Amino acid sequence: QMQLVESGGGSVQAGGSLRLSCAVSERRISSYVMGWFRQGSGSDREFVAGLSKSAGTTDYAFAVQGRFTISRDSRKNTIYLQMNNLKPEDTATYWCAAAITFGRDHVIRAAKEYNFWGQGTQITVSS
Repeated sequence: QMQLVESGGGSVQAGGSLRLSCAVSERRISSYVMGWFRQGSGSDREFVAGLSKSAGTTDYAFAVQGRFTISRDSRKNTIYLQMNNLKPEDTATYWCAAAITFGRDHVIRAAKEYNFWGQGTQITVSS
């Protein structure tokens, strides 16, 4: 069973930066579409950022475009979410996820299409 382990969460003031990491065990990370999701208090889980299997295509939620960057280090089997200019509304639990897909190289926004999930890490942004 593949495992995903997030790290890098914490508390930061508005305008600050954090980088989340997601270490993937037992499988080649390039075999999966990868994504980051989040859920704030009283909100549904939402897509944040995604990376295609080739890492050639990325996609971002409108709320984070221009501030967040998803990337991958295949040698370390790890994906990252660099978060800059954080806002209080970014406060949430963040998860990384991996999806088994076939065919075209694409990004997936739907959480239900992801097969493996990490345990989540909390981000708190204070104003």
